Amino acid sequence: MSLFSTTFQTIENGISYASQKQQTIAQNIANVDTPNYKSKTVSRTSEFRDLLHNELEAYQTDSKHIPFSDSSQRVITHQGNTSYQANGNNVDMDKEMADMAENQIYYEALVDRLNGKFNSLQTVIRGGK
Repeated sequence: MSLFSTTFQTIENGISYASQKQQTIAQNIANVDTPNYKSKTVSRTSEFRDLLHNELEAYQTDSKHIPFSDSSQRVITHQGNTSYQANGNNVDMDKEMADMAENQIYYEALVDRLNGKFNSLQTVIRGGK
């Protein structure tokens, strides 16, 4: 019998993903003026996304909301087929800033959910008081 549900592990994987994505975005922004630098993105593999979708029940109240899902399998890809600057660099600052804002919202939602789980455990430990 498992003492805790898999929710903690799922949230941990989500926070790890958000952290890796934040580091990748920060690296892209730091190299905005580096000649021939190609931006990178972090994405989850669809196989694990489908698996997690079947295991984790989360409901979106609006189609514009960020889906609550994650996977420990992530892929970092280079976007090498474009160039936005004369020096061969393809970092789009507007896209990077939008990705950073989206990632921050995702991270904060995960931390809020984790806090809720710990508060529930604390209530149980205190005997409902």
